[in-house]
Amino acid sequence: MLEKALTGSNKYWRWVTFLLALIVAGFAGYLWQLHQGLTVTGMSRDVSWGLYIAQFTFLVGVAASAVMVVLPYYLHNVKAFGRITVFGEFLAVASVIMCLLFVIVDMGKPARLLNILLYPAPGSVMFWDMIVLNGYLILNLVIGWNVVEAERKSVAPPNWIKPLIYLSIPWAVSIHTVTAFLYAGLPGRHLWLTAIMAARFLASAFASGPALLILLCFALKRFSKFDPGREAIQKLAPIVTYAMALSVFFVGLEFFTAFYSQVPAHGMHSLTYLFVGLEGHGNLVPFMWIFVLLAVVALVLLINPKTRQRESTLKAACAAVFISLWIEKGLGLVIGGFIPNAFERVTEYAPTLPEVLITLGIWATGGLILTVLYKVAISVKEETA
Repeated sequence: MLEKALTGSNKYWRWVTFLLALIVAGFAGYLWQLHQGLTVTGMSRDVSWGLYIAQFTFLVGVAASAVMVVLPYYLHNVKAFGRITVFGEFLAVASVIMCLLFVIVDMGKPARLLNILLYPAPGSVMFWDMIVLNGYLILNLVIGWNVVEAERKSVAPPNWIKPLIYLSIPWAVSIHTVTAFLYAGLPGRHLWLTAIMAARFLASAFASGPALLILLCFALKRFSKFDPGREAIQKLAPIVTYAMALSVFFVGLEFFTAFYSQVPAHGMHSLTYLFVGLEGHGNLVPFMWIFVLLAVVALVLLINPKTRQRESTLKAACAAVFISLWIEKGLGLVIGGFIPNAFERVTEYAPTLPEVLITLGIWATGGLILTVLYKVAISVKEETA
């Protein structure tokens, strides 16, 4: 079926060319980093996780969100999601591949990945993160591809697919739970040392992922002959609403715990740095207030049924959800956890040109994979319509 991705309109090929150009630029940045080492990045001894791990953390959530269409369709027989379930699964495939690429570039030398395979350590959370991410990638790729293949032949999917579908539901929860444990298991980082870290991750995942899927559905409707259906989008919108409200609520809980207890080390200094600045340092302050503004706008538009059901305002709300949670979960949570350091000193972080190029290149790689998978799925659906 891959041959279906080799045909398309001029717009399609311009889009593919644009993504390939970004991939080439990103690869050039990676060769630069590979030659010079991680010194070309903005990371340091005090801030050892930067833009790469921020993207990894956020995209794990986007991947996990596929369960928001898989679970209602296969377990609760919500027919409306039948038209878009495979697109959620293919979004998970592209997201997990980007996650793995961000881990590779963050390690500096790709050969270091072999240490996880040659010297497995079940006591390490990173070992389990590798297991759940690769397993989830295989599950969604196998399920999505076989479902599309069956649709092309106008037959029911093979019976052996159903157990994999049911397995993918708890597996989706596991990938972001294990990723949350990477943070919550570090006692030296007080911003992350919270029992609700996994709950925060899942809430933001179930808001940002479906929000992106809604935007992609609108894009498919505009640039192809396939119509995902208004009912499916309108059933996804309340999921985004509730998950976004929970995500904002969980952030508020962190503020209460830190400032009502008045324990400076327990996240108080990190939150102060993020939202008002600390000791004259405040690179992330503008971004965090953009997060607050976009989160408020998103909730106002989503909670009101009239604006949630109107296409234009729903698009704006979903874009606000996606961008705000990218800021909060990526930049704010990851980088803020390192500031101040163990000696109560502030070392700020800012991504460098190689980091930005590599990040854009990996996002473009995911975009290209998603484009190819969506092109195959849409072509099959158009043929069988």
